[in-house]
Amino acid sequence: MLRRMLIMLGVVAVIVVTLAGTKYLSIKQQIAQFSAPRPPVNVTATAAEQREWQSRLPAIGTLRANQGVTLTAEVSGTVRDLLFISGQKVRAGQPMVQLENDVETATLHTAEADLGLAQVEFERGRSLVGRQAISKSEYDRLAAQLARSSATVAQLKALLAKKRILAPFDGTIGIRQVDVGDYLSPGNAIATLQDLSTLLVDFFLPEQDFPLLRTGQRISVRVAAYPQMQFEGRIEAISPRVDNQTRNLQVRASLANPEGKLLPGMFANIEVELPEKLQRVVVPETAVAFTLYGNSVYVVVPKKDEAGKPVNDAKGQPELTVERRFVKVGERREGGAVILEGLKAGEQVVTSGQLKLDSGTPVAITADAR
Repeated sequence: MLRRMLIMLGVVAVIVVTLAGTKYLSIKQQIAQFSAPRPPVNVTATAAEQREWQSRLPAIGTLRANQGVTLTAEVSGTVRDLLFISGQKVRAGQPMVQLENDVETATLHTAEADLGLAQVEFERGRSLVGRQAISKSEYDRLAAQLARSSATVAQLKALLAKKRILAPFDGTIGIRQVDVGDYLSPGNAIATLQDLSTLLVDFFLPEQDFPLLRTGQRISVRVAAYPQMQFEGRIEAISPRVDNQTRNLQVRASLANPEGKLLPGMFANIEVELPEKLQRVVVPETAVAFTLYGNSVYVVVPKKDEAGKPVNDAKGQPELTVERRFVKVGERREGGAVILEGLKAGEQVVTSGQLKLDSGTPVAITADAR
């Protein structure tokens, strides 16, 4: 029995020693794994550059035609002829709509006949009054009758002219809202007429920007229909008062539209160019991490040992690491961002791969795939 017990104890001891040794080796491997230097993270980087930067004031606005009206009837009547095609370009004075005018034409002929008679009687009275064959009061009555008949003819001609609706200026006619035979009352819409050769854009800026604004100042406009195109314009007018509710100042600018690409009503992103050009530190916008608690960039710096000396790898090349630095960002435009504080020109910043980084992470700079 004693012998069996000793054998069992020996077997148990061997198993325990084996398990303890296996666990020791596993822990040692894990410690070695965590203590081993981390492989560098591949990132792309570029140097912050100092360059001339023209400041701009951003705004949003809506395009409107230089001249735009809705053609309406001034007098009532039935549409006899439509003299335009929807969407065509028209000239000032070109007939658009003809209303029924037979009654007015007949009335005008009657008035013209009365005018002719009044003219004859007046001429006869003028010759007779000279010979004192009629009284002066009779002559005055004939003169008044002539004037009344002339006024009646002019009134009827004006009324007849309103039966023919003309284009008030050069432009592009819109989609017609009436058909032949429709009865129009004064104010009924017929179609819109827009002068698209020049467009206006109204926008608002904060009142503190007023000292920076001048008439004739250049602006650039972008619209959703042509995201890659930029349209140039100039400030035409600045409102003489600030809105007392929003504390904003209304500004109006004009821009040429020779190709007709822009239409009234389009939403516009506007940038007002300021006259001064300043030297600014600029980095790609992708290098900046925008967060609620601050904006930051990762700056590539040489790795240093405890003595503060640069560390080289096996090939003799300096090892690189990153330092997270909070910065103050200014204007952003066309893929670039102005850094007002926290970064100097010439320092390298990471432009891609930031999600894998933290302060002190070793990195290797690779070429940009683009």
